[in-house]
Amino acid sequence: MRRLNFLITAVMLVLLSCSEDDDSIQDVSQGYNMLLIGNSFFKPYANHLEDLALEAGIEDHNATVVFRGGDNGRPINFWNDSNSAEHQQIQSALDQGNIDFFGMTSGFDLDNTDDPLVGHRAWIEYALQNNPSITIFIAIPTIDFPEDWNQRAEDNGFNSIQELYEYYVNEIIHQKMINQLRAEFPLTNIFTIPTGWATINLAQMNQENLLLDNISMFGPKPTSIFTDPKGHQGQIAIETGTLIWLNSIYNVDLITYEYETGFDTDLHEIARVIMDSHDTKYKQ
Repeated sequence: MRRLNFLITAVMLVLLSCSEDDDSIQDVSQGYNMLLIGNSFFKPYANHLEDLALEAGIEDHNATVVFRGGDNGRPINFWNDSNSAEHQQIQSALDQGNIDFFGMTSGFDLDNTDDPLVGHRAWIEYALQNNPSITIFIAIPTIDFPEDWNQRAEDNGFNSIQELYEYYVNEIIHQKMINQLRAEFPLTNIFTIPTGWATINLAQMNQENLLLDNISMFGPKPTSIFTDPKGHQGQIAIETGTLIWLNSIYNVDLITYEYETGFDTDLHEIARVIMDSHDTKYKQ
């Protein structure tokens, strides 16, 4: 079914590209004005998106990136810290009324099952005051501390980190967060970006010796998947995750996109498979 969906999408894109008078051709190359808020599992992709959008021929892509580390980068903490410079920067950007896309990290703690929507809800309500046509996306980060992935999966009743993350994406983020937010804001486009699959898939491929580059699991940013025990991203993960963002936000065809990632491994294909597998109900 995923292959069928991909083929249908490809056919539609070909048909759209055949009409020189179709306004959507210009829309594809027109960038968005974005407000992107998050932590260190969000910022690298938000920053690098500008480079990939430029390479894809996207004009006038503009993003205000507001960053705070750790839990401080969750929407609820950005909202609650109303006296902080970051809170005021976010409000100021939204007050201008010209934001097309507002991206946030999911900010859901697996160990805390309290209502995860408070911060997201507050920011969406605020954003809609001056940006009634705004699009919202939630970037879903990977699970941290990768050395403990197997144990965390087992502790939560799963056989692998892949099973745990799939549950996290589909049952927690999609079912408990996105569905509720869509019900509360039925006129607003809300979708998700499954960024975390990039590191999970790269780590699995590395264990199976399927990467075409000399990549360590942990080490320096240019040559490793993770740079520290927390699981911060190496460059190969940043490149793959940003390709996921590019396809998700701008619908760039990753098969024909010729951006050089700097790696021999086909990161375009890894990102394409991830997006092809992402539930279509939660795409843009």
